[in-house]
Amino acid sequence: MRLPKIDKFVLALAAAVILAILFPEPGRTGGLLHWDYVTTYGVCAVFFLYGLTLAPERMKHGLTRWKAHIVVVLTTFGLFPAVVLLAVTLFPGALPEAAEIGFFYVAALPSTVSSSVAMVSLARGNVPVAIFNATLSSLLGVVLTPALMAWYLQSSGAPVPLLPTIFKVVLLVLLPIIVGQVARHWLGGWAERHKAVIKLADRGIILAVVYGAFSNSVADGVWLRHDPLVVAEIAVAAIVLFFVIYAATVLVSKLLAMSEEDVIAVAFCGSKKSLAAGVPLAPVIFAGRSDVGLIILPIMLFHFFQLLIVSFIAARAGRRPEAEEDTLSSRSEPAKVA
Repeated sequence: MRLPKIDKFVLALAAAVILAILFPEPGRTGGLLHWDYVTTYGVCAVFFLYGLTLAPERMKHGLTRWKAHIVVVLTTFGLFPAVVLLAVTLFPGALPEAAEIGFFYVAALPSTVSSSVAMVSLARGNVPVAIFNATLSSLLGVVLTPALMAWYLQSSGAPVPLLPTIFKVVLLVLLPIIVGQVARHWLGGWAERHKAVIKLADRGIILAVVYGAFSNSVADGVWLRHDPLVVAEIAVAAIVLFFVIYAATVLVSKLLAMSEEDVIAVAFCGSKKSLAAGVPLAPVIFAGRSDVGLIILPIMLFHFFQLLIVSFIAARAGRRPEAEEDTLSSRSEPAKVA
């Protein structure tokens, strides 16, 4: 079996981290380049672009698969946090506090959109269900992710100014999405024609946020206070977390007698988390913390491993005999919407 190519964006993330380690001063808050302004306005730009490219009409084709939708939402915003809370309770102090916060942050994030849909398509799963759930998850995440993080941080003894945080989320996240949706009336066609440019801009801003977060962590000596093995421990924990959630979603989907195509869509959407939402949201939720670099490390590693693992699973599922038969029959019959 051919190994899947490593996503160039993952390599770019690694380069941003290395750059922050070597040259933290320009990227830290209040530094030479005032990078904090770049990331603050960049967050608005990321979510404006998300609103501009979000086509609500794409969700309607998956509306009827209500069991799949319930499982994905409950897995994304219920099972994930429960598993992380259980792990933190069973293994207290296994990871630095910031890393534990980072894993709950992973658990609180919405599912991915583009990669979930692409992988479900590769695996010959139910693509309309994937589109519906990935989009719904992202919209719910705007509200649920900050709410879950506020609850977790307050319950763990780290007071969070809830109202100011909600105000910042509305101002920097929700409002840009709404403006982007309104702007679709005039810019929707342009956005459709320039998807590559928008994707490049979106990823460029995410890289800028990562550089700024790690620059602050390096400048404040956060990494010097922890064992270098902590990165390997976070990587192992990310892999274990993915497989636990993936296995649970597959099991529940089969117990509910879903079709194989729906099982694939639910497992892929329910087990994945969005780096594209997680990185821009972090400076808003964790404003003022010097250890944001360590907090977002779990989602960066989880993102890498989920892409790697799901690529193998999707390629194998796409070669199953019934999937090949479905593909052949779809060429001779009118396409049916799930």
